[in-house]
Amino acid sequence: MSQPCLLAIDNGTQSVRALLFDLQGHLLAKAQVAIDSYHSPQPGWVENEPEAFWQTLCQACQQLWSSTDIPKSSIAGVVITTQRGTTIALDKQGQPLRPAMLWLDQRRAEHAPQLAWWWEAALRAIDMRATVRYFQHEAEANWIAQNQPEIWAKTDKYLLLSGYLNYRFTGRFVDSVASQVGYIPFDYKRGRWAAPWDWKWQAMPIQRSMLPELVAAGTILGEISAAAARDTGIPQGLALIAGAADKACEVIGAGCLTPEIACLSYGTTATINTTTARYLEATRFVPPYQAAMPQHYNTEIQITRGFWMVNWFKEQFGLHEQQLARERGVTPETLFDELVNAVPPGAQGLMLQPFWNPGIKVPGPEAKGAVIGFGDVHTRAHLYRAILEGLAYALREGKERIEKRGGPSITRVRISGGGSQSDAAMQITANVFNLPCERAHLYETSGLGAAVLAAVGLRLHPDFATAIAQMTRVGQVFMPESVHAETYEQLYRRVYQRMYQRLQPLYRDIQEITGYPQKR
Repeated sequence: MSQPCLLAIDNGTQSVRALLFDLQGHLLAKAQVAIDSYHSPQPGWVENEPEAFWQTLCQACQQLWSSTDIPKSSIAGVVITTQRGTTIALDKQGQPLRPAMLWLDQRRAEHAPQLAWWWEAALRAIDMRATVRYFQHEAEANWIAQNQPEIWAKTDKYLLLSGYLNYRFTGRFVDSVASQVGYIPFDYKRGRWAAPWDWKWQAMPIQRSMLPELVAAGTILGEISAAAARDTGIPQGLALIAGAADKACEVIGAGCLTPEIACLSYGTTATINTTTARYLEATRFVPPYQAAMPQHYNTEIQITRGFWMVNWFKEQFGLHEQQLARERGVTPETLFDELVNAVPPGAQGLMLQPFWNPGIKVPGPEAKGAVIGFGDVHTRAHLYRAILEGLAYALREGKERIEKRGGPSITRVRISGGGSQSDAAMQITANVFNLPCERAHLYETSGLGAAVLAAVGLRLHPDFATAIAQMTRVGQVFMPESVHAETYEQLYRRVYQRMYQRLQPLYRDIQEITGYPQKR
């Protein structure tokens, strides 16, 4: 009889990957299909048809079966991890009423619904009213209700992408607690829908009946239906296990089970996360997310346009390396690493602050990105290195914020995501943090983390500690270089940490004059 394996489906922002793992964390087979169906009806809008998400997932599964001879009978269960904050409205028949709004979508609701007077007074008393107003303008449900009221009136279910895919697989409206990341009435501290008296129900038009049942990550949600089996090729009746959001899965897929190990995700959004059993707000009044491991939290700080900036650079300035890579038969990343290494640490004073997206606290709603220190010595190679260094500075600042808010000292850094494949990015991070930086043994850390969840949920491993010990391990380790670490220490303390404070008044003037970013 074949050793049992697990099917993890990772529905990311750029692609869907169907992955087969064994119980030792080896990737047995993989199929990947790019998501090319996004559309933008207006500048800043990013949408996708819910059916397109499903069809891309089905293609990935069917490609997997055609590329492997692993028997389907050896698959013990299926688990899904998805991009976060992508919302879908369904009617009473379970049919989509409009395209899904992605987390990348930049539209904002014009009006913030009025809260009861006692909530208004209480939130102002603790200096939280502006944060709640930001939440209200960001909430996709408010935009739909204000701009497409006829659609909102027909909305019977309001789901995140994870909940929608669970519904397509099982016919049930059920989702994982650890997938709830978005502008929804969720209690992040208690891991359940907000209490009936909570301000979130007044801040948005969402009703409790519109939301799915919530279960702990690792719970069996249901079985693969006949319709889903026909579409995907997954055996009917196979168990579907509650997964977690992609970042939460990355954390455990990288083996970051305890709070002294930080997980840096170098993806479209760059994040620093720790796993803790204690509720800890790394930014005051901004809750930590539910971790993939039940009854734990991820103290996440994010740079929302993280390694998107790397892709932007490659598209705008990297045509030469991409063409040369094709000629040489090597990956473009190899040549981009050469580009970085042609420039000394510190990029000869070129400094980048990566706040390309406004935020709630730090950066604030007026924030912009900045590059300072230009001179006639600087080339595109300096700019590329400054991007990598700026991201590392911002994530180090996140590390220190977590520690100052009461988290234990972070002594190890583990890096996952696409950017972790760059040796140059790994070495820069080790030097900026002045800590050993460990590359996860496997690139597919979010899929592996989902498989860890399934292994524990199906009792194939007795607990998370055992599953992580058996299924994850450290790959290459990059040690800090003392001379370069000192250069970064000086630039970080004396320049980077002062940039936002010094530039913030100018950002406010820019906002006042140009109207961008729009005031809320």
